[in-house]
Amino acid sequence: ADDPSNPLVTFYDDASGERVELSARTFDNWVAKTANFLVDGLAAEPGTRAVLVLPPHWQTPVWLMACWSAGLLVEPLDPDAFRGRGATGPNRTGPNGVEPVGAAEPYILAAAQEVLDDVLTDEGLTGGAEEIVGLSLHALGGPLADCPPGVTDYAAEVRTYGDRFVPGPEVTPETPAMSVTNATLTGAELVTAGRAAAEKWELDARDRLLVGMPFATLDGVLTGLLAPLISGASVIIQRNFDKAALDRRVTVEHVTVVAGLPGWNDESGHPRRLT
Repeated sequence: ADDPSNPLVTFYDDASGERVELSARTFDNWVAKTANFLVDGLAAEPGTRAVLVLPPHWQTPVWLMACWSAGLLVEPLDPDAFRGRGATGPNRTGPNGVEPVGAAEPYILAAAQEVLDDVLTDEGLTGGAEEIVGLSLHALGGPLADCPPGVTDYAAEVRTYGDRFVPGPEVTPETPAMSVTNATLTGAELVTAGRAAAEKWELDARDRLLVGMPFATLDGVLTGLLAPLISGASVIIQRNFDKAALDRRVTVEHVTVVAGLPGWNDESGHPRRLT
């Protein structure tokens, strides 16, 4: 957004009725605080892997941007793959029997409270984690309802960190930034992909993009974060989709493009411009 006071990210949860709006300035402050938390609080260094088990939520792009700012390699996983599974015995691997890429190396694991218990019983996922962070995703920024031993409460810790962050000289455009679908992309490659997506979808600073996609895929990250950010558009992240609320939301939020919405997009979920 050209004006840092303008909305950059808006979040809706139709199950809880929650709506959160972040200006570009506020979003940047959260990214900086989270990056400082990772570096100063968790001793993360460029090249450290961060496995994120987070749903569509405004804090998910904050974590993605914070990790990239600090030079971390992000691996996003879909929380639905863990939900309600519980442990099935020792040495379990992650969803579909696959451990996080590079699981032999220690990594930071961040998980939403709603799947935290399931994640903690997954030995294939937690076994290589040197730090585990729980996110309450509480509408008012509250802490975890019950913080398990060995888990750092993100909401309780992050507010104490500074809202300015300067990446070290080791963080460059060629720093590996994200592992997804058996591929690892550098920061430069993500920017290139985001710019190509923004051009393909003809996004610009006048657009308001309503997204109902997880951030666990490259398409989800491009649609819900990178393409809007690069083009100057603003994004509305929607969760627990309520079809009855959609028509009014499109009008109230001045939506110009929709992506990943059942009945509004084809199976690919790719953005569609409203006429």
